[in-house]
Amino acid sequence: MGTCIICGTSTDGRICESHEEDVAFEFRGDHPNQLTPGRFYRGEVDGYADFGVFVNLSDNVTGLLHRSELNRRLESLTWEVGDPVYVQVKNVRDNGNVDLGWSIRQADREFRGALVDDPSASPSTYLPDEEDEEDERASTPTVRTPEPTDADTEPESEPEPEAGSGGAPSATPASDAETESDSEVERAEPVENAEDADAGATAASSGGAVVAELSRVAVGDLDDRVGDTIRLEGRIVSVRQTSGPTVFELRDESGTVDCAAFEEAGVRAYPSVEPGDLVRLDGEVRRRRGELQIETEALVVLDEGEAATVTDRMDDALDERARPSAVDPLAPDAAVEAALGQVREAATAVRRAIIEGRPVVVRHDATVDGYLAGAAIERAVLPLVREEYANADAAYHYFDRRPLEGGVYDMDDATKDTTTMLSNRDRHDEKIPLFVFASAGATRDSLDGFDLLSVYDAERVVVDGGAADPEVADAVETLVNPAHADSDADTTATALAVAVAQHVNESVADDLRHLPAASFWEDAPEAYVDLAGDAGYRAEDVAHLREAIALEAYYQSYEDKRELVIDLLFADAESTESADAGDEPRAGARLVEQISEQFREKLDAEVATAEANLERRSEGGVAFAVLDTDAYTHRFDFPSTDVLLDAVHRRNRDGSFVTIGVGTDELHVRSTFDLDVRAVAESAAEAVENAGVAARGGRNRIEFVAGERDRVVDAVVDAIAEQA
Repeated sequence: MGTCIICGTSTDGRICESHEEDVAFEFRGDHPNQLTPGRFYRGEVDGYADFGVFVNLSDNVTGLLHRSELNRRLESLTWEVGDPVYVQVKNVRDNGNVDLGWSIRQADREFRGALVDDPSASPSTYLPDEEDEEDERASTPTVRTPEPTDADTEPESEPEPEAGSGGAPSATPASDAETESDSEVERAEPVENAEDADAGATAASSGGAVVAELSRVAVGDLDDRVGDTIRLEGRIVSVRQTSGPTVFELRDESGTVDCAAFEEAGVRAYPSVEPGDLVRLDGEVRRRRGELQIETEALVVLDEGEAATVTDRMDDALDERARPSAVDPLAPDAAVEAALGQVREAATAVRRAIIEGRPVVVRHDATVDGYLAGAAIERAVLPLVREEYANADAAYHYFDRRPLEGGVYDMDDATKDTTTMLSNRDRHDEKIPLFVFASAGATRDSLDGFDLLSVYDAERVVVDGGAADPEVADAVETLVNPAHADSDADTTATALAVAVAQHVNESVADDLRHLPAASFWEDAPEAYVDLAGDAGYRAEDVAHLREAIALEAYYQSYEDKRELVIDLLFADAESTESADAGDEPRAGARLVEQISEQFREKLDAEVATAEANLERRSEGGVAFAVLDTDAYTHRFDFPSTDVLLDAVHRRNRDGSFVTIGVGTDELHVRSTFDLDVRAVAESAAEAVENAGVAARGGRNRIEFVAGERDRVVDAVVDAIAEQA
């Protein structure tokens, strides 16, 4: 029996079953059947095919990473033949073919341990260091020393003090394969004052001594200090136990660096130091595999006063770095201008999350406005993530965009997000994300979801053009909303999100010029129409783009469709053509036109059926058109109820007109006049008791129990007529 290198439990071999996916294995076998499905292996790129990438797992075993397993397009991979990659063995077929899966972790440091998988050895899994030590013992000859004579014997010198006996312990370099003799280790100098004496005592008890005279160096200045012994002060971001050293990720006001501390192979160094601690660390700056690393000689947790000083210094520096420059909106918009203070606050939160290594998760309504708003923020964030983090999959590791149904962040959505973020925290040391809600989350229906996120201190930002409930402002850290800024001007969430994106990353502003116009189904402000024209989008181009996004938003509504959305929205980002530049089609026009044509064909057919089956009513001077959406629509095909009702309403409205779409247990309302749907629901609930009548989202949707459907519809019609 052995012990698991991750959790220390007893197990056969060196890793327990529950932690096999936390280890990167190096395969030493010569047959595919010797692989263990489910494990992650280090391999090398062998070559590309139209259907995927071939990866060598050993000299004699090659597997296929099929393009369907990738989390990006095959053409976007930057791997070269011979590049190291990490893959998961999904299956070994009877014919010896090996099916591989994608790994979001593409570096040693992102796994919690490393092992050799050698079927010919006993045991078959072992630490890389164990093999090195065995090879070293086998290659080192035994030297016999003759017995000393009296003449050769010198008086004994006073022995060196050992660690833990009052003297400074030797500082062992924290490296996977390097050790030094005690005679080569630099001893710590005496501590000169009380503060450093306390620090030195603490360090000694943890296995190291602080060198008192060292001056503090910022992480951002380490490039010029390779080979020097320096001091850092900052926060421990994460702790990873490898098969050799313990690696502490330390962040200060200028950046992040890995600090390796060696106690014993696979044994946790400084066990009392945890993520979140403010520390002082002394060590030598080295460059390993092209990256800076500190070989830790001493590490102590700061006391309360020192920690406060470091925290203030880091917060001030991060705020300064994260604070965006003042940027004028792309076009005049009274609603955006009223909310500019909130826009800058939201942009600061996003920029700070990127700097701190917190993933940014954008949750947006699965509508045109939601997709455009989410895509605008995505367009701004991804380049900054790539600049901040060198690993190839950083854009997928530090940013995610997830659509929401109905613009409400309910407990179902919050539970999914919380489960995912906690799993990523525990398995991959990911930080708690920043959540940005675009065209979603502005009503009190999302409060329960926000409360669940708040338990884990997940920061929340809401960007929405519709009226926000007052409770939302108290439930989130930042609310970008014109009404919350005491403005009665109307705009879309996309227009606000574009302003946020500008402030997050000013360099992408030109890419976003056509998005606000596309977010208005009708009556787009002239300033936004002109802005889209400057970007090369005529009015019909904008309409087709809106239709294409509406169609794709319906299908796979819970998926972000990142690459497809990029192709639809930004294939022409580098085009400088104006609307008058001629009839040459833009690069992405063919894709947009093809999808928008499908949109029109499907929508026209459904509208014709719906209009033939409208129930016409009149009440209190208001004309009503009621559509039974269960009976007269294809419920599981495009268009969605919202898109269909919008089209029917636009084609039939005249004067005081209301369109109602009625399903089994919910109805949707459209009106030509201002309508308080929440008040309508409350009035209907009083008229039909025990029918479960309630507004959902607070804007145009009302829920009820199916058994009271007819009575609820009558009560809603009466309540609307009274309010008109």
